[in-house]
Amino acid sequence: MKTILVVDDEKDIRDALQGVFKDEGYEVLLAGSAEEALKKLDTATPDIILLDIWLPGMDGIDALNEIKKRFPSIPVVMISGHANIETAVKTTKLGAYDFIEKPLSLDKVILTAEHALEHKRLIEENSLLRNKEWSKYEIIGQSRKITALKNDIKRVAPANSWVLITGENGTGKELVAKNIQLLSNRSGKPFIEVNCAAIPEDLIESELFGHEKGSFTSAIAQKKGKFDLADKGTIFLDEIGDMSLKTQAKILRILQEKSFERVGGTERITVDVRVIAATNKDLREAITKGTFREDLYYRLNVIPFHVPPLRDRIEDIPLLMGHFLKEFAREMAREVMTVTPESMDILVNYSWPGNVRELKNLMERLVIMAPSNVITPDDIPLYIKGSQQPIHQNTNIFRSNLLKEARKDFEREFISRKLKEFGGNIARTAEAIGIERSHLYRKIRSYGIEHENLI
Repeated sequence: MKTILVVDDEKDIRDALQGVFKDEGYEVLLAGSAEEALKKLDTATPDIILLDIWLPGMDGIDALNEIKKRFPSIPVVMISGHANIETAVKTTKLGAYDFIEKPLSLDKVILTAEHALEHKRLIEENSLLRNKEWSKYEIIGQSRKITALKNDIKRVAPANSWVLITGENGTGKELVAKNIQLLSNRSGKPFIEVNCAAIPEDLIESELFGHEKGSFTSAIAQKKGKFDLADKGTIFLDEIGDMSLKTQAKILRILQEKSFERVGGTERITVDVRVIAATNKDLREAITKGTFREDLYYRLNVIPFHVPPLRDRIEDIPLLMGHFLKEFAREMAREVMTVTPESMDILVNYSWPGNVRELKNLMERLVIMAPSNVITPDDIPLYIKGSQQPIHQNTNIFRSNLLKEARKDFEREFISRKLKEFGGNIARTAEAIGIERSHLYRKIRSYGIEHENLI
């Protein structure tokens, strides 16, 4: 049942409003002064308040100010027999939903109350949806690197500057992009995602810029492109390092001119778009190889973000596990699972080459497959447990009595393991172990280290 608080010093008005609102199914609270109304608010929380301006003692405007401080979400409708525009504007600025003049039209009062309650419902619904949106895209972690990343997002989001996000696959680059959009002034506007690696080369121009009817064989109607759809909002260009040089040139042009032509069209279309790009590639290396335009790199790289791999934020692993276990348990209607200390040690010490995505997939698998609500080492896949065998079981570092030879054996095994961890990527391996790429390459050759996919 909806509750309304009527505050008026005239008993006849209180009685009339009480009768009509009771007939409409409301529970009605009455107060003859602002002081009495504020006392009632100590023990009851009405859905809406009707508040007279001219009251003995504290007047309605001061009462409105106090109510909005204590209960900002309760809609307040002001009523007065001595109304003027200045008073109406003042109460509206203080947060009143509406202003009704006396003598009161009871039909108008009821209609205004219903509109106020509907407005309140929509605000609460939007707030709930926004909270769900935030929960869906929350960046989990309290490590130093993640804390710094979240602080940088809050600092950069309100600006309209373009952003370039780098990081390995599975680290959560799309989450960073979405958080920037949610905290920006464009949060209520379109957020258009484009996976540049997933669109065939012959279709990417049409996808990004749209096309006119008849511009090619299958173009049976005009189609808006991603940039058109993102107008006034944000476009997220994921895996931008996988675009061809031809498409890069067109992207550069639209970033410079903020306008484009659809495929097969002649009309220039102007858009207002914030660009967030992401890649798992080393774009500086791609520039050196001639596969990425240097001018596009500097155009995009206004605000750089780097998302750290999971192995560099291992203190966040228990938090991420707890979050995913709870999420999947809720989806699958089973009890939240716990992790034994032995299992936690195994999982924390794993290198997680697939990063957060790999961890999330494993948690989903365990929620489905684990026989009990306690995750034990027996539940953990062998490829994870097998990666943590003591090094002396896999090398011959103890075969020599000479420290120099043992050091070489250890270094060979260490480099081999790290290359495997990074999928044979020499640049990423060199960065992780803290040496120059050229130095690492010389060591690989001198030790005769073989890897099926050195890149």
